[in-house]
Amino acid sequence: MSIGIIGAGNIGAAFARALVRAGIHAIISNSRGPEALAGLAAELRPFVTAATVEEAAKADIVLVAVPWSKLSQALSGLPDWNGRIVIDANNPIEAPLFKPAALNGRLSSEIFSDLVPGARVVKAFNHLQSHLLSGNPAAEGGKRVLFYSGDDAGAKAEIGSLIEKLGFFGIDLGSLAIGGSLTQFPGGPLPALNLVKFG
Repeated sequence: MSIGIIGAGNIGAAFARALVRAGIHAIISNSRGPEALAGLAAELRPFVTAATVEEAAKADIVLVAVPWSKLSQALSGLPDWNGRIVIDANNPIEAPLFKPAALNGRLSSEIFSDLVPGARVVKAFNHLQSHLLSGNPAAEGGKRVLFYSGDDAGAKAEIGSLIEKLGFFGIDLGSLAIGGSLTQFPGGPLPALNLVKFG
């Protein structure tokens, strides 16, 4: 399964580093183009290379982690997703003010899903601080927990398998309506918790 990353900020870069640690290949992109990612690409080679957003969007699994206010722009004009898996690693908040976005009573994953028509959306990789995502998942003597949720069983199985390959302990929280609300930041009770599974 090919993996693409749209967004090279804290979460996108941390996910890329987790892939490198596990020896998994991917391509990473941002709005400024591959040249702007030369330094990060040099750090992550040979497993992760810089590409355009359009190239990253063609992968079998695509993680999206961009500032909330730029999501629509980042995902506009891309080809149909045709049932490919898209990981929603976004939170409806952004630096420097960290003011919650106006969601008008909807979950952020519902809004995200509207921006990737035809995709099988899985919410994951958004609730841990980036240094924990890129760090050793066995640092406390167990396996660090990663939550995921979605409405497509096959897509969740793929992401659950990826989480396991990265060395984490994945917990399926169910549908986007349930799991998305539990892991949404701000508002959900699970973000920023550093939970470890022992045994």
